[in-house]
Amino acid sequence: MGRELAKMLSERGANVIIVARDIKKLQDALEYAKSFAKHPGSQRFHIISADVTSEAENARILAEATAWNNGQVPEIVWANAGAATPGLFVETSLETMRKQMDINYWAAAYLAHKTLKAWLYPSTPYQTQDKSSKKKSEAPRHFIITSSSVAFINIAGYAPYGPAKTALRGLADSLRSEILLYNGARRSNASTGQTPPPFDINIQAIYPGTITSPGLELENVTKPQITHILESTDPVQSEVQAAAAAMKGLENGNYMTPTNWLGELLRLSSLGGSPRDNIIKDTLGQWLTSIVWLFVGPDMEGKVWGLGKKEGMPVFKEGGK
Repeated sequence: MGRELAKMLSERGANVIIVARDIKKLQDALEYAKSFAKHPGSQRFHIISADVTSEAENARILAEATAWNNGQVPEIVWANAGAATPGLFVETSLETMRKQMDINYWAAAYLAHKTLKAWLYPSTPYQTQDKSSKKKSEAPRHFIITSSSVAFINIAGYAPYGPAKTALRGLADSLRSEILLYNGARRSNASTGQTPPPFDINIQAIYPGTITSPGLELENVTKPQITHILESTDPVQSEVQAAAAAMKGLENGNYMTPTNWLGELLRLSSLGGSPRDNIIKDTLGQWLTSIVWLFVGPDMEGKVWGLGKKEGMPVFKEGGK
């Protein structure tokens, strides 16, 4: 989905930086995004090869992006890295589970920590603004996190992957709440000696479902039979469809954006204390989905139980991935 997101940002006139490990894939994605530039003569594009599971690499990514952007931290930073290695929990090695947490949680957490600190407390402090001058604020900054619809409800086979994506939802909720402290400080007349940034910061999260991609093909290599059964009726999107849905939600100002109808139902059923993007729809939807789950939940559990009854004790696969 990342390549399509780069294309859509390019179409909207953005300067684009793409980050990944594979140089060949980066160069291909760069040329693809450039070919859709809204302003071919003035838009700029850049690639950075890096291991996003490393804290030090995330610091390098942000430093290089800032230098390339004329010394300004980019206005939009999107933590989009992720990969699934499904498997039955007891067959999955602890090494794989740690790697799943590294790519699906820590990569985003590292980037969020570096970016938010750079926006809020730059090495060169912001100058105190003369409130009487009524100087207009700068455009808001956006930190976007790509989680997954399994963050709303996890199922058998995704124990190595789902907890990391659930953690991302928790991180997004926490950051959205915490950032209000700094956005509020911009409106304060109190002086602490620390000047707040001249812009608000928005935290937003994307929740894709099943997307046809090379990643899905790799994911299916280790996916257990029961996971295929549970997902058999799930909607499947192309990378273009998922990226377009993500962009639409972001442009509408939504905090939580699932990319398909099933993800939206899951979001409604698990809102908890998360903010409502549409008070009426989200409230009524939560009531309705709470009734739907009275039927869907037992059905899903019955499928797992039924497979065990039909096929017996799974044969343990030593040294699972």
